[in-house]
Amino acid sequence: MVRRRGGVIVEARAKLNLGLAVGPRRADGYHDLATVFQSVSLADHLIARPAARGFTLRVRHERAAARGGRGRSGPVPAGRDNLVLRAARLLARRVGLEGGARFELVKRIPAGAGLGGGSADAAAALAALAALHRVRLAPAAWRALAVELGADVPFAMLGGTALGLGRGERLRRLRLESPFRVLIAVPAWRVETRAAYAQIDRNKYGLTGWSAKLRFAQSLGRKSLSPIHALRLGNSFESVLGRREAEFVSLRSRLERVGVGEVHLTGSGSAVFGLVPPRMNVAKALSEFVGTEAVYEARSTQGALRLRTS
Repeated sequence: MVRRRGGVIVEARAKLNLGLAVGPRRADGYHDLATVFQSVSLADHLIARPAARGFTLRVRHERAAARGGRGRSGPVPAGRDNLVLRAARLLARRVGLEGGARFELVKRIPAGAGLGGGSADAAAALAALAALHRVRLAPAAWRALAVELGADVPFAMLGGTALGLGRGERLRRLRLESPFRVLIAVPAWRVETRAAYAQIDRNKYGLTGWSAKLRFAQSLGRKSLSPIHALRLGNSFESVLGRREAEFVSLRSRLERVGVGEVHLTGSGSAVFGLVPPRMNVAKALSEFVGTEAVYEARSTQGALRLRTS
């Protein structure tokens, strides 16, 4: 394989779950899901430069919030546990790659908030390493690598708008009716995803409700999709917030008070997003928002990864 001499920069975008229905636990221990993914403009940047062998990673945090917060929230795994390095090692093993890379991750997407930043970074690492070392694989092989890294990584590679079934890895592209803007608020508290799934199981989530939501999700795509229509799917994790429910309701109310509509969790949370009406003055809304949460302004996008040379 011929190695690229220069480096590459990959823009790895966050995702929203416009709707997320959790179904019954499967025999493999995972739950069936029906979700509408949407990539947005909030993004990490992964810089990759060629190395003779091995992989290194430096993480740098950069503030992206429009207001509030400290621009950094949630732990980002370091060392071998980071998804960037896991993705790079997996691809290198799969194709017998001898060359390596030095990675620098500019972290803007809040970690551990349901915005898919780790999955986006893993997808970016695959794309960056492939560009550096001229790796070419069939689409099915790329998809298999992505699934091995995590259920959200296939969408992180695809981007745009998509229906996700199975664990979220079975994707079908959807056509977005028109672009839209969102405000994303990230509180200091976090939701432990495994505990949230366990609570859904304890609540004996009804198969009848799941079947109806699955049918609704599968009906999407027959025509252009509006975000409001996708939001009708709801988010199952909003019903198992427990002691955090009052804080979620408060945050939702404070966003609605400044004109943001259709406020929901994304993923299992704790990030909360709402639609920005077409003529809303976002700067004014941000100045009127009451709270210490980090608030991000973003727009829908039709791609997940953007790669350029450095």
